Amino acid sequence: MKTNETDNSIIERILSGDKSGYKDLANRHKDYAFTVAYKIAGTREDAEEIAQDAFIQAFQALPNFNQEAKFTTWFYRIVFNAALMFKRKNRIHTEDIEASQSAQFVSADTDNDLKIKEQRKYIQQALNHLPPDDVTIITLFYLKEQSLEEIAQVVGVSAETIKVKLCRARKKLAEEMKKILGGEVKTLI
Repeated sequence: MKTNETDNSIIERILSGDKSGYKDLANRHKDYAFTVAYKIAGTREDAEEIAQDAFIQAFQALPNFNQEAKFTTWFYRIVFNAALMFKRKNRIHTEDIEASQSAQFVSADTDNDLKIKEQRKYIQQALNHLPPDDVTIITLFYLKEQSLEEIAQVVGVSAETIKVKLCRARKKLAEEMKKILGGEVKTLI
């Protein structure tokens, strides 16, 4: 795969019979698919299963993909739906952020790093008390830096609805932080 190759050119290769395109597309999007699935499923094993199922669904539906749309938005919608269906089916609870994801933000070498680690722990505890939809919206907006429009396409609602849901999710997160930390919450956020 060429590093500057677009998703649409990889899809064209796949639709033309180039089976190596599947691997290229999967390698490009596997980490984010796992992250979305993990935030909803809560375990590494379940997230891997969800991501794999989502790739299978996406690859089977590729002939119907509208290439004028953004592949990532379309694909992450598939991952999101697969994760929600899995969650409903298995009634599992969201757990800690994957250790490797936390490690990119945290190193225990300095006092500041320890403070950041502690902050992330409290934020994760608060996130664990939010509904999966709120966690997903917060994750997509803050960690993955997606726009309201991109999140709206993933979740399947309007950008205005996402704006309202994000505002409410932030308020819920702040309330959970207050429960966990009491008066210290203002120094944390």
